[in-house]
Formats: sequence, structure tokens, C-alpha cells
Amino acid sequence: MNSSAATRVKGPVLILGANGQVGFELVRTLAGLGQTHAFLRADMPLDEPDAVRKMMSDMKPSVIVNAAAYTAVDRAESEFEAAKAVNADAPGLLAECANLVGAALVHYSTDYVFDGRRLPDASDAGYQEHDPTGPLNAYGNTKLLGEQAIMAQAKRFLIFRTSWVYGLRGKNFLLTMLRLARDRSELKVVADQYGSPTWSRTIATLTGHVLAQQQAPTCDTEAWWSENSGTYHMTAAGSTSWAGFAREIFREAIPDGSRRPAVVPIPSSEYPTPVERPGNSRLSNEKLQRQFGLQPPEWDDALRQCLGEGAIVNG
Repeated sequence: MNSSAATRVKGPVLILGANGQVGFELVRTLAGLGQTHAFLRADMPLDEPDAVRKMMSDMKPSVIVNAAAYTAVDRAESEFEAAKAVNADAPGLLAECANLVGAALVHYSTDYVFDGRRLPDASDAGYQEHDPTGPLNAYGNTKLLGEQAIMAQAKRFLIFRTSWVYGLRGKNFLLTMLRLARDRSELKVVADQYGSPTWSRTIATLTGHVLAQQQAPTCDTEAWWSENSGTYHMTAAGSTSWAGFAREIFREAIPDGSRRPAVVPIPSSEYPTPVERPGNSRLSNEKLQRQFGLQPPEWDDALRQCLGEGAIVNG
């Protein structure tokens, strides 16, 4: 047996948060990596550390993919402990378990770990992984705490920061706009917050491509994880405002222009929310491209594919 084969881990891939937007897509996308086990939040009692440790010890996974998250940004201000339990404490526990069984941990974080005060302009490629963080709200704080817990413990890990996640299930901006479009002729949408709308399928697909690299027959798994463990930005290419995102949704989903709601751009000050959000949370994918040779699709191309696949067309 050659050294590459000897260092490869053969255990299953565990997917946590399988009923979420990203988790649902991961279940299908990662099936090609071998044996996978998908867990809903209720299936993996992350608030019971001893039970989780036993489950991990019994299953002996090779990779733990954590797509479970508390994503209610506004509610996190009043439910900080609940958000912290899912976004910070649980990733720390998973990092500990990964070390115990010799597994790698894949975890998803957010653009909200940055304050977004960088002024957007044509020359700005977006925040890079090494840029200083500074969350504006409790949600961003709990996600940053989760990153820190993983980096402090995990020996093999990938943290993927993404942004403005949408899909054809769950609660997200895309589905909200399509619902409101049914009975409104005009919608006021914030136009001074910038980011990269990212389809959940894009995240799952890119994750699958990354993990497939460490399963190549000639790959020394130990060396691969030693070289590649770290934090990466993983979003669709390009960027827009929430208002621009809304316009593109309606343009693609409602071919009859006369039936499209008018999008009225407004400043954040005219749409007050319980917490402040980053004004410019664009993330640079340069490190992801350099390290793994992956080029994320443009955000509007991915949106067209998402809408086409979901057959959400009001013709």
C-alpha cells in the first residue's frame, strides 16, 4: 500500500443541518464522495455534549460538515444565548469531536463578521480573509465566536464565509420577494447595502469540489489538510444591492414586464431594523480560487439557473 492510500481516512461524511438551505443541497451534492449521513437538528443533540461525543465515536466520520446555524439576525439580539449555543458553542464541540475521531470539520460562516464600513467602489474586490473583523450585531458576533472556537481547537478544518444566501426552500430574500410580488405593484427595497447574493446550490457544489480534491487516489490526506486548513470566502462572483437583487429577481421570474412590481430604491434609514447591518459586505473569492482552482459563478447567472430549475415563472 502506498503512503497516499495509507493516510486517507475512510469514514463517512456527516452533514448536520440537513433541512436548511445549504444542508439540503449538501445532501445531494456530497453523495458522490461516498457514504454520507444527514442529520436534522433534532437528530444531533448539540446541546448534549456527551451524547454528541458518543455518536461521533460510534460513527467515526472522516468529515463533519456543519450547515446548522441560527440565522434570525434581528431576533439574535434578544436571543443571544440561543444564537450563541448554535453558532459558537456547537462548532466548538464539533471541533473537539473531530479531533477525537481524526475527522475534518467543514463549517459555514458569514459576511456579517465584518462591519461593512469599507466604501464600495469599482476597484474594491471585497474583504479578504485576513482583514480585521468587527461584527455590528449579535448574530455576527456569535458567528465570529464559532470561527474562533474552531480555529482554537480543530486540527483539520475549513471555514467558508458566505453571504446573502438564498434558495428555493426556507426563508430568504428570493422567496420573500416572489411572495410580495403576487399582490404588490411597488416595493421599497434598501439600495445602500452591497453584497453577493449566493445560491445555496453554489455553496454546496463548491464545497463538493473542494472535498473531492482530498479524496483523489494520489492525494496524501494528511498533507492536504495540513496545507489547506483555514478560512475561505465562498460567495457568488460580482455584487449588487438588495434593490438590484430584487430587480433581477423580478426580471427573471416575471417575463411579463407589465406585471412586475416597481422596485423603489431607499436608504437603510428609511427601512429601520432592530440591528445594524453591514453597508458593504462584499467578500473576495481570490483565496478560494488560488488554493483550489475554483471559479464561482456570477450571482445573476446562478439566480437564473435557480429560478429556471425551480420553475418559478409567472408567465
